[in-house]
Amino acid sequence: MNVVISGANRGIGLELVRQCLHRGDVVHAGVRSPERAGELAALSPGAHGLLHIHALEVTDEASVKAFAAGIPSPVHLLINNAGVRSRPDDLAGLDSDDLTRTFQVNAVAALRMTLHLRPQLRAAGGAKVANLSSNLGSIADNSWGGAYGYRMSKAALNMATRSLGHDLKEDHILAFALSPGWVRTDMGGSEAPTAVELSVSGLLSVLGRLGAEDTGGFFDFEGKRLPW
Repeated sequence: MNVVISGANRGIGLELVRQCLHRGDVVHAGVRSPERAGELAALSPGAHGLLHIHALEVTDEASVKAFAAGIPSPVHLLINNAGVRSRPDDLAGLDSDDLTRTFQVNAVAALRMTLHLRPQLRAAGGAKVANLSSNLGSIADNSWGGAYGYRMSKAALNMATRSLGHDLKEDHILAFALSPGWVRTDMGGSEAPTAVELSVSGLLSVLGRLGAEDTGGFFDFEGKRLPW
């Protein structure tokens, strides 16, 4: 398949690139600063020409347009992985500027990427869009509060995914919100229970199984449907 992955320079994004290359996909990896993505670049020698690294700032309209213009058709899978964790988490320390940026990266960017790559996705005939969400974006599962920017932005992403599930049907494009779980990455921290390799292999396996009847749904990396 031809796969596009944003936020591909570390953590879940980097492991997505690694595992997609291992299974023989052509991967277009978007990163903010290619010259600083050393771990990603290190995958190129063994990728046999399958890895293409592009500059991409998902919060900038011109950057996303330029990125999309350089991606050939068809695109079989778009993984909107780029994300940030807002800080601080508590109400007293809320920073409105940080909150706005969190929404831009975690929610608006996925729509922007999908919009500008829609022609390539349409050309695939049955393409899939995977928006990397979180259990923390579930309103029903919010049992302890806090994490305002992150929770709100991921809930917004879930709603966007639900709408995409309807609006992209005419193009035979499927859309899913996927939670990778609490993963041991720079963002998730060392105490997280799930190894990044396990999370990513699960995500790719779930994506392979999800079909038209699941479009617009919210699932975890084991395939369990999550509550909104």
